[in-house]
This record gives sequence, C-alpha cells and structure tokens, in this order.
Amino acid sequence: KTLPERQVEKAALLKCDTTESKNALVPIYKRSPDMTKSPMTKSEQLLRIDDHDFTMRPAFGGPPIPVGVDVQVESLDTISEVDMDFTMTLYLRHYWKDERLSFPSTNNQSMTFDSRLVKKIWVPDMFFVHSKRSFIHDTTTDNVMLRVYPDGNVLYSLRVTVTAMCNMDLSRFPLDTQTCSLEIESYAYTDDDLMLYWKKGNESLNTDDRISLSQFLIQKFHTTTKLAFYSSTGWYNRLYIHFTLRRHIFFFLLQTYFPATLMVMLSWVSFWIDRRAVPARVPLGITTVLTMSTIITGVNASMPRVSYIKAVDIYLWVSFVFVFLSVIEYAAVNYLSTVQERKERKLRERLPCTCGIGNPDEMMIDPQITGYGSMDVNTTGNYGMPENGGRQERMLAQVALNDPQIASQVKPSRGYVNIWIDTHAIDKYSRVVFPGAYILFNIIYWSIYS
Repeated sequence: KTLPERQVEKAALLKCDTTESKNALVPIYKRSPDMTKSPMTKSEQLLRIDDHDFTMRPAFGGPPIPVGVDVQVESLDTISEVDMDFTMTLYLRHYWKDERLSFPSTNNQSMTFDSRLVKKIWVPDMFFVHSKRSFIHDTTTDNVMLRVYPDGNVLYSLRVTVTAMCNMDLSRFPLDTQTCSLEIESYAYTDDDLMLYWKKGNESLNTDDRISLSQFLIQKFHTTTKLAFYSSTGWYNRLYIHFTLRRHIFFFLLQTYFPATLMVMLSWVSFWIDRRAVPARVPLGITTVLTMSTIITGVNASMPRVSYIKAVDIYLWVSFVFVFLSVIEYAAVNYLSTVQERKERKLRERLPCTCGIGNPDEMMIDPQITGYGSMDVNTTGNYGMPENGGRQERMLAQVALNDPQIASQVKPSRGYVNIWIDTHAIDKYSRVVFPGAYILFNIIYWSIYS
C-alpha cells in the first residue's frame, strides 16, 4: 500500500479505539421487561387489532354494554336570545369494557393513545341532540385521548365545542330565568345494545368555578337520564345536562327602564308651561314621543320576533301612552281655550257699552257683586288669560250680566259662569293625576315581575 493509504488506516483504527474506551466508562441500565413498554412490540399487535372485528360492539348478541359518561364543562361561551341557542365547551369522557382490547401486563399499567387508534376500534357513537354546530378541537393535534387498561377497560375522552338549541320563554324578559339543556344520546344503538348512564350520578358533572356570563348568573347545573322513543327505530338512553340562568337586570335598568322613565317625567314639564307658549309645549311633547319610539325600536331590534308580549314591552308601551297622553292633554287645553275665547267674544258683542258702570275696578274686587273672592283674584292671576285687560273684560261681562238693567237688554243665555271653562285647572289636575298614575303602575309592575 502507498504511504497515504497507510496513514488513513492508522487514523481510523485510532478513532475506533478512542470510542470503545469511552463506551466502556458509561454504565448500562436495563429497563423492566414489561411487554407493554417493549420498543420491539407494536401496540396494534399487543392489542390484537387485526384478530377482531371492531365494527361490532363488545359482547355482540349478549346483554347491552354499559357505557358510563362524565362531563367537565370548561366554558359557557354565549347565550343568544335571537337564535335561541347556547355554546358550550366541554370534556366528554366515556367508560366501557371491551375484552377484545385486554392485554398481558406484569405491573397493570395502562396504555394511552391518540386519535389514530380510535379509528381502528369500536367506540360509542355519541351525538348531541338538537345541536346546530359542534366540532372536536384540533389544535395542535386532535384533542382526543384513548386509554386502555390490561383488563379491557377503556377511557375515551375528547374536547368538544357544541352549539345547541335552547327554547326560551321571553314573556318575563328581562326579568326572566331560563333553563337550557344539553342532550347526549347514542345515534345507532338502542337500549337493547347500549346502556348509557351517568358514571357517578350528579357528581359526573363538573364545572369550572371561573365560568361567568355578562348577562346571566349561572344558578346551578344538574343531570338527569331519560328514555327517548323514535317510532321507526325504538328506545334510546338519553343523558341531560341542565343549567339554570338568571338574567342580570342592571344593564337593562340603565339602557331601557331609566331612559323611558325620564322621558315620561320630562313630558310632565309641559304642565307647568303657560298654555299660550305653543312653541315650548308642542316640541317638548313631540320630542318625548319620538324618543320613546326610538327606545322601543332599539329594544325590539335585538330580540327575536316572538308572537307574545314581553315584560319590557309592557313597561315601554305604557310609558309611551303616558307621553302621548301628555301631548293630548295640551291639545285639549288649547282647544278648550280657543272655544272659550270665541264664546267670550260673542258675549262681548251682545253686551251694551259698559261706560255707564261706575268705577268698574271697585266693582270687580267686590265679592258681593262679582261673585269672585279675594282668594280667586290672587290665585288665578293672569295665567291662561289675555294680559291686556282680558281678565278685566271677563269681570265686566260678569258684572254686566248681574246688573238687571243691562241684563234685560241681552238675549237670554246661560250666563258667563256656565260659559267659562277653567282651562288652567286641567293642567293643575294633570300635575297630580299623571305622576300618581305612573307611580301606581310602577308599583304593580315591579311587584309582579320582580
């Protein structure tokens, strides 16, 4: 051999000697001879997957196989009144025994697998009744776990998010309490083949203490079991998860009830405004009516179109009626005032000249002549009457009718006292009647729905 070839062989031998010397210093640990952990044994060979027909349920032809279920609720995400559904994320666990999956083990250790083995063996075909959407989480891999014990007991767990239907009664909205249910059932196996049950009764349902909702207070969770019948296939075991929700009222007090109440109280301000101030009273009434209409529209826009009356509808529509009646009240006052002024004008046209009445001012303040006491003069004032001598003309007309000589020259009539309608009194009565009636309505309303 040439000199370079001999040098290469010498370097290779030196490297091998160094490696062997290092390996001699490293201790060697032997693992347990358990066959379940042997790297030379495939799991499918250990479980004899190819030796059995896993398209059939365990103990086919015999008694129904018991399948225990327990659930841990991870979150209750949304409650929708418009769609009448809820969304829940949960861990769904199944427990059963399949002797075909038993395997020898010296230390009774279980084997855990992911979703790849699930597709090769028999698992219960659970589904959610009345569900709209559901999926198994797959980040970062499918959230599925299969644990097999040496005696054939199996634990099958998966993480699911489901959106299911919830029939809500909104007749007491937003002072309502709703009860929703999540229903679990076998799709293919009747109660003759599969017996579905809660593994630990009510203790089979666990919830996270941190679960909370913005609009609801979760009062309680509980479980039940029933049989469901289908005319074409038979009876099935069905598991129920019930949860009761009570709606928080504070949000609706701020957004709906308080604004509606303030609009009603604002409409009462017009009762203290002079009836002649049309530009002040008319816009005030129209503004409150339109604002109430906007509140009603906004509430109904976020609600389903149900065919019955809700509690919030009663409150808003009664408030709307109070606001509307305040506008009607001013229309009535204005109309009666106009009618009164026409009658006074006609009466003045029929009266002769009052120039012959001596010192009419003194006669006006004499209660024996005019029929008005000093209290009437002070309280009525000029409110609701023309400022430029309007009240004086009314007094003179009354005095003229009380004078026999002048009254004989006037055509027979019912007299001024019967003609005069105190339109100011309508506003005074409204100041008491409207608030009193609205307070009474609130007492009745909150006593019924609280």
